[in-house]
Amino acid sequence: MKNFVFISPNFPTNYWLFCRELKKNGMNVLGIGDQPYDELTEALKSSLNEYYRVSNLENEDEVYRAVAFFIFKHGRIDWLESNNEYWLERDARLRTEFNIRSGFQTKDIPRIKYKSKMKEYYKKAGITVARYHLVDNWENTMGFVQAVGYPVVAKPDNGVGASHTFKIENEEQLKAFFEEKWEDTQYIMEEFINGEVNSYDAIIDSHGTPLFEAGNVTPMSIMDIVNNEDNSIFYILKHLPEDTRAMGRATVKSFGVKSRFVHFEFFRLLKDQEGLGKKGDLMALEVNMRPCGGVSPDMMDFAHSTDVYKIWADMVAFDKTDMKPGEDNYCAFAGLRDNKAYAMSREDIMEKYGTRIKMAERIPDVLSGAMGNQMYIATFRTKEELDEFYKDVLECRE
Repeated sequence: MKNFVFISPNFPTNYWLFCRELKKNGMNVLGIGDQPYDELTEALKSSLNEYYRVSNLENEDEVYRAVAFFIFKHGRIDWLESNNEYWLERDARLRTEFNIRSGFQTKDIPRIKYKSKMKEYYKKAGITVARYHLVDNWENTMGFVQAVGYPVVAKPDNGVGASHTFKIENEEQLKAFFEEKWEDTQYIMEEFINGEVNSYDAIIDSHGTPLFEAGNVTPMSIMDIVNNEDNSIFYILKHLPEDTRAMGRATVKSFGVKSRFVHFEFFRLLKDQEGLGKKGDLMALEVNMRPCGGVSPDMMDFAHSTDVYKIWADMVAFDKTDMKPGEDNYCAFAGLRDNKAYAMSREDIMEKYGTRIKMAERIPDVLSGAMGNQMYIATFRTKEELDEFYKDVLECRE
């Protein structure tokens, strides 16, 4: 029996499903988390063979000792994973320290976590990247801005999501950025791209071959959603466009991805942009070597009548799967804000879209900045139906 250490199996709350499918496949599933065992859901408890509680997952020494204990008790660890962006670097350190070969090692982290390092691998794949500058002093930064023009976007070179991201449209805002940026953090500044985010989501086997592929579209900037406390919307595509598929597979090859669930982001240009491409072209944004966050795995299931948790666990256990997608639909996510007065109440939404609604739940506070406070997830056969749903649920009262 192979030993699988799953870091933080209780959060995000849907990640217990990865553990369930691993256990079904005969894996010895060993969880490490900071939630008391008695507070775990019964579903998660039954999906684990053993659970080691640490006082704080941020405490590297405690987590290290938890892995060492599992090795002492169960023998060699075959896999260690969290499927979580926040823990990617620590996951790699643990694999390196305990000689767990089935995943990224410490030496791999720069190219998969630092936005500036990603660019050379995109270029190797023949994919266009935005011009950039690693922020140092005022003089050099002004030189970059003068070369590319306003607006520019600045964010931590090694960051998660849209945390501490700035859209800078003039010199006054540039000065404000220099005052507000974190002193101990390296920032990357890029020319602004007028595009919408299109993703390539895939489960890749040990040979770099996709076992499952999907994609989503985010019409609004996550940066604007967070900074302006706006509605959060994105949707899983009914069919993955061929250019996204080709670019996603090229990225898999360039980055040397094996045995992972990945979420790659591209910009699809909304207008011609000199040096980058024509309207409708795809270009690089960033790679994420883990599943698309939050409820996105569930949405992929809803959109394609499949089970990505099983496909991923099959990849881990067997390096193949017999799970096939079924009927294809669009799957919409709408994250609404408590501080907005919407025209339709929850009751109105459920009455009109009840047969299409797959989830209607509160969003945990820790995720609300990027996702809103109340979510509705629904499936639709056509883009026209999808658009009508967004128009209805996002409309505010006068």
